[in-house]
Amino acid sequence: MSATSSKETLGFQAEVKQLLQLMIHSLYSNKDIFLRELISNASDAADKLRFEALTDSALFENDPDLKIRIAFDRDARTLTISDNGIGMNREEVISHIGTIAKSGTREFFSQLSGDQKKDAALIGQFGVGFYSAFIVADRVTLTTRRAGLTFDHGVRWESAGAGDYTLETVNRPERGTEIVLHLREGEDEFLSDWKIKSVIRTYSDHITLPIVMKKTEWKDGVETPTLDDETVNRASALWARSKKDITDDEYREFYKHVAHDFENPLAWSHNRVEGKQDYISLLYVPTHAPFDLYDREKRHGIKLYVRRVFIMDDAEQLMPQYLRFVRGVIDSADLPLNVSREILQSSRDIEAIKSGSVKKVLGLLEDLAETQPEKYIEFWNAFGKVLKEGPGEDYANRERIAALLRFASTHTDTDAQVVSLKDYIGRMKEGQTAIYTITADSFAAAQHSPHLEIFRKKGIEVLLLTDRVDEWLMSNLAEFDGKPIKSVAKGGLDLGALEDEAEKTAQKEAEDQLKPLVERIKTTLGERVKDVRVTHRLTDSPACLVTGEGDMSANLERLLKAAGQAAPTVRPTLEINPSHALVTRLNGESDEDRFKDWANLLFEQALLAEGGQLDDPASFVRRLNGLLAMLPG
Repeated sequence: MSATSSKETLGFQAEVKQLLQLMIHSLYSNKDIFLRELISNASDAADKLRFEALTDSALFENDPDLKIRIAFDRDARTLTISDNGIGMNREEVISHIGTIAKSGTREFFSQLSGDQKKDAALIGQFGVGFYSAFIVADRVTLTTRRAGLTFDHGVRWESAGAGDYTLETVNRPERGTEIVLHLREGEDEFLSDWKIKSVIRTYSDHITLPIVMKKTEWKDGVETPTLDDETVNRASALWARSKKDITDDEYREFYKHVAHDFENPLAWSHNRVEGKQDYISLLYVPTHAPFDLYDREKRHGIKLYVRRVFIMDDAEQLMPQYLRFVRGVIDSADLPLNVSREILQSSRDIEAIKSGSVKKVLGLLEDLAETQPEKYIEFWNAFGKVLKEGPGEDYANRERIAALLRFASTHTDTDAQVVSLKDYIGRMKEGQTAIYTITADSFAAAQHSPHLEIFRKKGIEVLLLTDRVDEWLMSNLAEFDGKPIKSVAKGGLDLGALEDEAEKTAQKEAEDQLKPLVERIKTTLGERVKDVRVTHRLTDSPACLVTGEGDMSANLERLLKAAGQAAPTVRPTLEINPSHALVTRLNGESDEDRFKDWANLLFEQALLAEGGQLDDPASFVRRLNGLLAMLPG
């Protein structure tokens, strides 16, 4: 039955047009990668066919011998990459080729800088391998048929990489996909048997199915294809080979294939586990964070194989959310070939594999932190905020994850997150029993918080936590190495052995002397505060706000409300500095109206100092102007 139809011309999605221009200009200096990307896509198509055929063997259509074929035609100036994998139907062609149907597209484009090297890395992270064909081709023709479709209906897609593409239905007896690249002038090197084989052996030797080309021979000084096929690549699972037989370059190229990344990985771990469960894991830590790293709904980057047979992509059951940046493969010898996502969710074997794999990743990071600290900080800057989710998600490994965390600190007074909890403990003062922290919505707010004044005076280090995830982290990390972790903005301050007896005596005397003032301020502020008390945590500021030990912090309350989420309103305690001139002035104020203005101003000042917002800014300005007007000229 004939399946041909007239051509239909469709316009590219705007982002595709922009991407094609970026692709051609940003990646041209490393143009060999187009072949790697197209071969990688063909390999994925074969993997998907194997997986779907587990439940429907008819999809093989009496052709179970999966392979990728490369051919060139010097006269027509074309390079052809074809596979007998899963293929695509019309809707899939439009979805995968004509549009970019990924979440985060806008964020991706907003990160493009115009720097070709940086933009090339971003393009690789976005996973747009097919479009790399336009680096060397001025026209691309793709013909495909999805496995299992009747009447030999195929789809032909063609474009010159400008504003539009054509689609037509064609006869195609074979399943799979054929991509014909009509090469630009000056790209004759890709019409050479030697060049193509060199690229394949450099970038795609690890592909697990055969990459086949016609053998060539020289006749009268001309290289001519013969009728005989030869397999160009090694066509074996790289992860199944012994580590001593794999070079670092091979590890790197396999990462680029499995992660669809143009950049080299930062580190990797290759392990064969034998015992109750037999499996192999090859796990990578990328160098750069993908643009959609913080999309927790995005599937993970682990491919699951069973006895070298691909089972599923992005198997989220194999790696916890806080390690969602990890890429790689896990190949089990024990799972059934027809394992499903539902079975994985309740499988004890999978739980054991997941647990073992997590330990390998944490071990890899620990080794990096110990032996290559500068490289670890590079990792931390890319993925630290995600790793901070770990203590709340993985109780069994909480202490190990905590040891990997890095923070800014008053010890360095820079926003660089380079201080570990172990570093902090090593610098603790004699008699200091706790690790002190402060959370704020910016580094400047944390650094200049009045809560730090007594700690600076006594030389006690405080960790400055300014990432949004830090509130979640601190709610799930109460101690480290036996030392409690305490917020300097919560609860009463007890520095214990770090205070001498003279200081304690002075504090008690100040509390006794100012009891009437404290009660008077408390009455004035009413429901705005939970309590008022004299503090010894301030040296320069007149007052600060403190939340209860078990209460939500003011910073978390602000974050939740800013995100449109319901949050209980926490009434803070106002602490006043007995030695500050403003408090002294307030204590001697006899005019009741002026006292109320001073008391409210004291509270509002403290609220602003910690990054809070005033409910009634106009009243604050009125009070401030009125009090300023009373000052002697």
